[in-house]
Amino acid sequence: MSVESLLETLTRRAPYRDFVTHVEERPARAARDGRLVEPLAPALAEYLARRGVTLRVHQTEAITAIRAGRHVLLTTPPASGKTLAFNLPVWERLLTDPVATALYLYPTKALAQDQWTTLAALAHAVPAGVAPAVYDGDTPKGRRARIRAESRLVLTNFYMLHQTIAWAHQWERFWSHLAFVVIDEAHVYRGVFGSNVALVLRRLKRLLDAVHASPQFVLASATLANPDEFSYELTGVHPQVIDEAADGSARGRQHFVFYNPEALGPGVTSPHQETARLLAAGVEHGVQTLAFAVSRQLAELVARQARDMARASRAPWAEAVAPYRAGYLPAERRALEGALRDGRIRGMVSTNALELGVDIGSLGAVILSGFPGTMVSARQQAGRAGRGVDASLVIWVPFADPLDQYLARRPALFFGRPHEHALIDRDNPYILSGHLLCAAAERPLDREGAARWFGPEADGALNQLQARGLLRETPRGLVYQARPAAHQVVALDTTGLQATVKVLRDDQFVLETMDWTRALSEAHPGAVLLHGAETYVVSSLDLTHAVAAVKKQRVDYWTEPMRNVDIHILDERAAREHESVRLSWGDVEVTDRVVGFKTRRGDEVVAQDELDLPPVTYRTRSLWLTLPEDYSRQRRLEHANLFGGLHGAEHALVGLMPLWVLCDRRDLGALSVGHHPDTGAATIFIHEHAEGGIGLTERGFERAAALAAATHALVRDCPCQVGCPSCVYSPTCSNDNVPMDKGVAIEVLALLTKLSADEDPTSA
Repeated sequence: MSVESLLETLTRRAPYRDFVTHVEERPARAARDGRLVEPLAPALAEYLARRGVTLRVHQTEAITAIRAGRHVLLTTPPASGKTLAFNLPVWERLLTDPVATALYLYPTKALAQDQWTTLAALAHAVPAGVAPAVYDGDTPKGRRARIRAESRLVLTNFYMLHQTIAWAHQWERFWSHLAFVVIDEAHVYRGVFGSNVALVLRRLKRLLDAVHASPQFVLASATLANPDEFSYELTGVHPQVIDEAADGSARGRQHFVFYNPEALGPGVTSPHQETARLLAAGVEHGVQTLAFAVSRQLAELVARQARDMARASRAPWAEAVAPYRAGYLPAERRALEGALRDGRIRGMVSTNALELGVDIGSLGAVILSGFPGTMVSARQQAGRAGRGVDASLVIWVPFADPLDQYLARRPALFFGRPHEHALIDRDNPYILSGHLLCAAAERPLDREGAARWFGPEADGALNQLQARGLLRETPRGLVYQARPAAHQVVALDTTGLQATVKVLRDDQFVLETMDWTRALSEAHPGAVLLHGAETYVVSSLDLTHAVAAVKKQRVDYWTEPMRNVDIHILDERAAREHESVRLSWGDVEVTDRVVGFKTRRGDEVVAQDELDLPPVTYRTRSLWLTLPEDYSRQRRLEHANLFGGLHGAEHALVGLMPLWVLCDRRDLGALSVGHHPDTGAATIFIHEHAEGGIGLTERGFERAAALAAATHALVRDCPCQVGCPSCVYSPTCSNDNVPMDKGVAIEVLALLTKLSADEDPTSA
């Protein structure tokens, strides 16, 4: 049994073959060896020779640039050996300079722990007095002082760095001799998280400047359209970019299969059920298979379905399938990673937590259950299959939503689409204010220094913070004077100051934590949570003490929140207009309230319950489309469903917007109304969920012509008669996609197309 036999099963045998709509072959490629003008240190050369490693072109180019003291961004494909390309020159420097130190930053604890194993082996083979160590929230307190005193290479994450910058005196030895800052999987640091990380790095550079340290920055990333701009926004330095054109790594033959559950018509089968079936097929063919799910809940659900299939057929591999996601305890995560690596787990369903470079061995097949939101993620997930020169298989199971089906019907676009732009907004006032508070808590902050490190918007933000009593003027500069500590209330994956909610079992065991906003949607009383392929029902949500109590209970239903959203326009920053159709972009205030929840069994709503929860109100950026009154009046005279058309156009636009903006559709919210008090007309809003906004809707406004043309074509050409999940229905619609009018939606999108055509020539 092999990858080839699994591919044959999918393409030639029922029921699989009926869902296969496209097969793309990526041919094998031979390696291109590189050569260093100056050989590696003998101990490192011997280390590579013992391992049978030959350096490739991109690796030697990176080593040469790092040796020359340049900042470097390595942006070659997955499994191309980026880690070795920066480990070697960093280690070489640590060998020759006995006091030099290096900081390695990773997006997850799991990845840092995994990479520590590699560095510990290098330290054993090539002793340099480095003592590499992981320093994160899981590091025992008894070991931390020794790491600070002795380690010359520390692996951590930005959450921990965010906290430890405040304790600079404890790290004086390490910071004052810092030679390298290595940022792995740098493409992850975009959007809200990336904007926070960029400001953490400005705070770090401010600290290093005070101790006269000026390290090289080395970044490893997936391929992006704007590598230099992105690197500068993230780190404040312009790097030498080594991209896929220089990639000399070998790769095996890979087949990429589009497996579309909608091929036989809407609702024939579920993409989650088909993902579980494909995972089972992979394991049965002896192919170790990893399936990626788009959410924690779906990772748990698909793993449970695959296990149930195995148990029903008495297959011996039922216990060799497991879910994996963030939120598990560290020991649990590492046990799962080890079991996948050594083959005890034959099938795993993961969130994007395993999209990154954790060593999980060589996988024969990867399943993408739903489009992961960006082509960056799709390529990274696909790259987890076929590490090395072995043949591999990637299976994409598109969902029945506009974005997935648009790409599923256009394979050439999927495989030929240009790389995306990564957005960072360091000037977001909510994000910036939090980090200014942290900076003032770390060291007194003068206004000239604030402008130097944090940009021209810092002065206005400081004035507001001072007026709120959070900062106090002293002879040395502004200092933080509030409680609790600034670092405890500034979260890196949100804007503004956020609280977290603990999810507790009835034995007081902490299952996981979640931010306040997510808790209102997913941990309200009566909600069903999945954890470890087990179901829990929320019995209470105590917002005063930030605790959600849950009880383990096997149920055959699931829940989804119902919400009401109101939007108030604060400032129109830009607009374009044609024949009274107006597209605007600017600042809005969003009020979002979870008012109840639906209980579903399969696709059927079996109950609806009301909730009394506080609203979440925030200021953000939005684009909005306003229709002329004569058009709205004519639709009403013709008894057309104007609101149903607005509703359908809204869903389709949000569904396709991630193609033009590097984001997930969950980063966006939307509202359509037949008459909005601020515009006096029928209006569609698409807004950012991030408080303050990070530029997603601004990019959408700039690319409006491409977005409008593609969305109009999607809805117009969809073979359904009255609308379906592939065009105007949304799986997250709290109104169950009612009312809906596909015909009017096509008209509305045609109006947007005409408005944008002369303004933005970009095409899909």
